[in-house]
Amino acid sequence: MTDALPFDAALRRHRHARAAAGFGKVSFLHDLMADELRERVAMVARPFADVLDLGGPRAIWPGATRAALSANEPGVTIADEDRLPFADASFDLVVSAGSLTTVNDLPAAMSGIRRVLRPDGLFVAAFVGGMSLVELRACLLEAEVAITGGAGSHTAPMVEANAAAGLLARSGFAMPVADVERISLRYASLFGLFDDLTAMGARSVLRRRRPLRRDVLMAAAQRFAAMADGDGKTSVTIEILHVAGWAPGPGQPSPKAPGSATTSLADALKSRV
Repeated sequence: MTDALPFDAALRRHRHARAAAGFGKVSFLHDLMADELRERVAMVARPFADVLDLGGPRAIWPGATRAALSANEPGVTIADEDRLPFADASFDLVVSAGSLTTVNDLPAAMSGIRRVLRPDGLFVAAFVGGMSLVELRACLLEAEVAITGGAGSHTAPMVEANAAAGLLARSGFAMPVADVERISLRYASLFGLFDDLTAMGARSVLRRRRPLRRDVLMAAAQRFAAMADGDGKTSVTIEILHVAGWAPGPGQPSPKAPGSATTSLADALKSRV
């Protein structure tokens, strides 16, 4: 079973702990996700007494029960997102910023989150997915094919918004929705991008990954530089998926069929005010 898992769990924990210890100037993506998540929950005019803050390199919800991959702060429950050690119906709200991108069993994570929510409880999350880092992927792929005649796995597969909404629906959430927020970061070199990804704990944690040859890396860096704008900086695309779903409760619509989530996340939250 372990051989079938896409991500190296031990490496994922190591990089999570390293990022949490030295987030510093590279916390901007996580901060953006956390701020947007809190704003969206604030649209719901109800109190949430028991909150689970799930994953991510730092806490985002004061007073919440915190579960993360490593003990980088006091009072943290050490747990994988797809193996939650909490009783059924323990929380009114589950929030997660930045941790679901590399979960080995995302369907199990969604089902577990649904399980620990009380009736009419809310799950809101943000994580990197979609077409993120498409420029980096293209540079690495083209350089490796040109030099070696083949290509290895150097970047993790990303979850698409439609797939995430479908997973919520199949896990039994009512009104599952997903929005995509696209932002652009700009770097003077490929190595600057790698430095930020390393500090964020966002370098590849694939179990089966081919070492990146130096000649391939240098060729990819040249391709990256050739894509630069007039100021010498290259734009890099990041897509943040914002997802939400409600644990079924009295007076709610039935869960939607997979792939049928067309309502915007903001409208879905407002509908519960």
